[in-house]
Amino acid sequence: MTQKEIIAILKDCEAFLEGHFLLSSGLHSGGYCQCAKLLRFPDKAAVVLGEVAAQVKELGVTKVCGPAMGGIVVSYELARQLGVESIFTERKDGVMQLRRGFTAGKGDKILISEDVVTTGKSTMETVEALTAMGAEVVGVACIADRTKGESALSMPIYSAVKLDFPTYEADACPLCKAGIPLVKPGSRAELKG
Repeated sequence: MTQKEIIAILKDCEAFLEGHFLLSSGLHSGGYCQCAKLLRFPDKAAVVLGEVAAQVKELGVTKVCGPAMGGIVVSYELARQLGVESIFTERKDGVMQLRRGFTAGKGDKILISEDVVTTGKSTMETVEALTAMGAEVVGVACIADRTKGESALSMPIYSAVKLDFPTYEADACPLCKAGIPLVKPGSRAELKG
């Protein structure tokens, strides 16, 4: 499946958005990928994540681990396609960790799953939690890779699509200057004002 075909699926699900968006980083962008809109359609999510599963099937993955919240459903679907266990990390007292009886340790080859990878911050917190338990992290899998190859991640990223939405500082944003209304689509604090 081509990048163009995957983007067409994302647009059909209203997961690929174009407009004027305030990102959690504080930057502005004309594009946004809201993967939750794709994940509400299991059949379409299976097709898109099938592209990722094909890329990682020879890695010998024993578990797929998704950081809460965005990586949980992605982890489940990739694990289902790979025939392995799906687990997730979540924050407790500000620290990303395995809970709910999930385990990882020596002999586990774990694939981290995300919906979108941009900075890799939650990914690296999950890597630290898993490697501290003795597990080996073999890579990061995601629906959309927005790193532009500039991530601090020291492992391969396997994605269904690579997206390069230009970002702008608020005071230099051409979308603001054009008068396009600003929208805060993500899961962090809502836009005030």
